[in-house]
Amino acid sequence: MTTLYLVRHCEAMGNIRRIFQGHIDEGISGNGRRQLERLTERFRDVPLDAIYSSPLQRAMYTAEAVDGAHGLPIVQDRRLMEIHGGVWEGKPWKMLPLLCPVQSFKWNRAPWGFHPRKGEAMREVYSRMAEALTEIAAAHPDETVAVASHGCAIRNALCWAKGWPIERLSEVAWCDNTGVSVLRFDRDRVELILENDNTHLNEELSTFAKQTWWKE
Repeated sequence: MTTLYLVRHCEAMGNIRRIFQGHIDEGISGNGRRQLERLTERFRDVPLDAIYSSPLQRAMYTAEAVDGAHGLPIVQDRRLMEIHGGVWEGKPWKMLPLLCPVQSFKWNRAPWGFHPRKGEAMREVYSRMAEALTEIAAAHPDETVAVASHGCAIRNALCWAKGWPIERLSEVAWCDNTGVSVLRFDRDRVELILENDNTHLNEELSTFAKQTWWKE
């Protein structure tokens, strides 16, 4: 049986600037660094055997914080990256309904059908996250693994872990920055044990507690 901790990256500058980040490789915010301090404390006594991460720096900083005093190498896997937004990359969220009304509607109301011009289809994210996590778990039987990834990518992973088709993606909640989910793999079965937990953050540090624009 393999236990897999799935962790969203800390608050990045793109979260502060309210842009669609996707593959844009921006740095992290001051609050993000404070979130990572709490994350390190949370994982201090977790007996980790391996750590994987998206290669984007906001995820790598997060993987390094999870590693803390464990001293494990961090394995980069591009399948753990955020969705590629194509023409959405770097655009302010508030402008997207005006610039791309059809895809904006899909993002908010029917995310399984989202596919921006020059970007990645949501269905591709669902497939690659399922593939990556399955392979990582298979490579670490009876071990505990941490994986640092991104909001949309994790949302797809949790939809899959629940045994749901991508058409139920809108039923999966978004995850706070440094939010933690736990998956348990037993042969061909995957079970979601903990979903989007941010109890290591107080209200002052939580990105979601301070921002409501993404819900509007």
